[in-house]
Amino acid sequence: MSVSVKSLLSALTSRGPHRVLRGNLAIAGQPGVVYTPESGRNLPAVAFGHGWLTSAGHYRGLLEHLASWGIVAAAPDTERGPIPSHLGLATDLLTTLDICTGVRLGDGAISVDPERLALAGHDMGAGAAVIAAGQRPVATVASLFPAPTAPAAEGLAPGLDMPALILAGATDLGSIRSNAIPMATTWSGPALLRALDKASHNGIIEGRRLLTAVGAGKHELRTARLTRALLAGYLLATLNDDKTYRPFADPQATIPHTAVVDPTAPREEQPQKLKTVGRMVTLLRR
Repeated sequence: MSVSVKSLLSALTSRGPHRVLRGNLAIAGQPGVVYTPESGRNLPAVAFGHGWLTSAGHYRGLLEHLASWGIVAAAPDTERGPIPSHLGLATDLLTTLDICTGVRLGDGAISVDPERLALAGHDMGAGAAVIAAGQRPVATVASLFPAPTAPAAEGLAPGLDMPALILAGATDLGSIRSNAIPMATTWSGPALLRALDKASHNGIIEGRRLLTAVGAGKHELRTARLTRALLAGYLLATLNDDKTYRPFADPQATIPHTAVVDPTAPREEQPQKLKTVGRMVTLLRR
């Protein structure tokens, strides 16, 4: 009997079956962290880029979650200042993948398959992952709530033919802070754009951070849990070729609390916004 998507989503929201180990990438010359299953040969791996004014530590729960499902998850901890280099973070993501594939992890009981690698990230880190994929092909890319970068990720997307998962908050799709739609529109390979209900672009960031003091970047537990499940399911389907989790890479699959978005479809204006603008014009004319 096939397992329902709802049941799979519920299972992936919870921690996976593997005990998780934590390591320090700085030992290999790259500031950052790596989380792995306790053991395993030829495992899949993902290098994850953090968002603006955050650090790898603000994604600990996400990285540990992936490792608990059998995926080596590593994150460079660089470009944390107010004027970061997106190219620099992209380079560090590739260095992180090199460490994962070139260094025996754990006590020597863990190795990574160089053919089962992914690049992922959040906010500016999502764009950095795309920049890195333009420099070196990987099996797949996952862009979580992407924000504009320099160079523009959507400008590089036409040259990328690997599959991609792009997640965005339903209310953020039309925002200038999100480039999810142009990225999905220009992506050369199969791109799956999913919008998460009631999610904001910074909802997956864990713990306190600088922008919280001014009312931005508040953690959304529901958004974080759903994002972890969607990303884990997608990576298990694409990197492991696990048919059980195929719905998470299928644009035809209906997944609770999400909606597949056609990036080429015309977007209707918000009637309420039009009414508000109309009232403002009337007031100005008085």
